[in-house]
Amino acid sequence: MLEGLQMDNIKLGIVVSDYNKGITSKMLEIALTYAQKKKITISHTIHVPGAFDTPLAIKKLLQKKDVDGVAVLGTVLKGGTDHDQIVAHNAARCAADLSLQFNKPVALGISGPNMTGKQAQERAQGYAERAIETAVKMVDILKQIE
Repeated sequence: MLEGLQMDNIKLGIVVSDYNKGITSKMLEIALTYAQKKKITISHTIHVPGAFDTPLAIKKLLQKKDVDGVAVLGTVLKGGTDHDQIVAHNAARCAADLSLQFNKPVALGISGPNMTGKQAQERAQGYAERAIETAVKMVDILKQIE
């Protein structure tokens, strides 16, 4: 968990996909509640149309001096084609690339691909909380290295 970490000076941004909003709005609520409970500051929250659209918003947040890391929330459900694979893989790859480019953590809280709506609902809490927790842990690790 997050015990022993100095979280009072860590500021995170959240990027949330509004596609599958019934699930992602729940994920955002869970993430914000978790952050508040753990006394983590969320300095910015940006909504984008879908998971594929998250990288540009991530980049804009990472450019800000008052953002130490970003948690990305979304869900990519299985449809009739392999489109979910393309969306999820590209969102994840771009998020990782941006993390490396800006030397700030980007925690991936996007569920899927190949996931049903029921599976995504069942896993919403875990994905949302882990995204916040991972971002905080990585900020702490990077501060220790500096």
